[in-house]
Amino acid sequence: MFPCPTPSLAAVVQLDPLACLLPLAGSDNGGFLIDWLKQSTAFSHQCILSTPDNIHFVNMSTVQQIMKEISPAMPTPHAKITFVGVGQVGMACAFSILVQHVASEICLIDIAEDKLMGEMMDLQHGLPFVKHCTIKASTDYAVTAGSKICVISAGARQREGESRLSLVHRNLVKYSPNTILLVISNPVDLLTYISGLPRERVIGSGTNLDSARLRFLMSERFNIAPSSCHGFIIGEHGDSSVAVWSGVNIAGIPLKQLNPKIGDDDDPEEWKTLHKKYKGYTSWAIGLSVANICNSIMRNLRQVFALSVNVQGIHGIDFETYLSLPCVLGEGGITHIIRQKLSESELAQLHKSGETLLNIQKELNL
Repeated sequence: MFPCPTPSLAAVVQLDPLACLLPLAGSDNGGFLIDWLKQSTAFSHQCILSTPDNIHFVNMSTVQQIMKEISPAMPTPHAKITFVGVGQVGMACAFSILVQHVASEICLIDIAEDKLMGEMMDLQHGLPFVKHCTIKASTDYAVTAGSKICVISAGARQREGESRLSLVHRNLVKYSPNTILLVISNPVDLLTYISGLPRERVIGSGTNLDSARLRFLMSERFNIAPSSCHGFIIGEHGDSSVAVWSGVNIAGIPLKQLNPKIGDDDDPEEWKTLHKKYKGYTSWAIGLSVANICNSIMRNLRQVFALSVNVQGIHGIDFETYLSLPCVLGEGGITHIIRQKLSESELAQLHKSGETLLNIQKELNL
């Protein structure tokens, strides 16, 4: 029973599964009551408004006619990933996350509102073809609240005198204090270093894609699946990266045992050329790489990836900088760094890679 919207109406609303019957003392206020009923959300199908002179039928919303609530919907457990930047790389990452069902909610952030809304709708219109995922977008970082992972694929507008560290804290950590930051913008190692979050919760995509590229090129030589080829690129994501040829293997067989000169300048098989084969620009491959990394976090898979991490105290590096090393990745972020058995040459190259970044950090007063 619902009271009339005005005391002058000597009527009460009698609820029925199919209709509501309202006998009125007079018809003067009938129009007002019809308007009131149209605005109400309390009725499930149709209202019949009865007066001494006539009967009015007030149709309720289509949704209310079709949907009969039995119990309130339970909230979806949050597996939310935010992407900052909707350029080609950011959208390749978001698309890969969507089609691989890694997240239950995807949030897009950018300062270019028109492009942002267009990219959001493009993904939304494809939802009938994939498993359900909520997709949101905004220029306001408040929409990112509760994100498990925040993927940084672009910079954002900064206040005068504000470092990117302050930017990250202001825009992301404010709304998701326990988030894991995954930095994929270049220079990835430097941007990861200055983010300022705890060691385990700020990750750079680093040389994960470089390592995947090496494995693919190995697979072409052996004519086997890339997943059956094993090897890592470590160090800086850039010119000073280090191919760990001492650990490259097929089915547990170290290639260096068969070819001691593998990776050297005088290697007759020129394996070193695989390390130097770089495409100038990537988007789809980095998208797949990011999806794989995020999946390990979301499902606590504890997989090993070559990620940019604080390497102070590892392999004799006594200064703070970020380089890529094999890392165990789970729901809390990085739990372990793998101490590879590096050759003297590889160790020297890794130290040189670290010193290269340290010098840049000093130049930038980081």
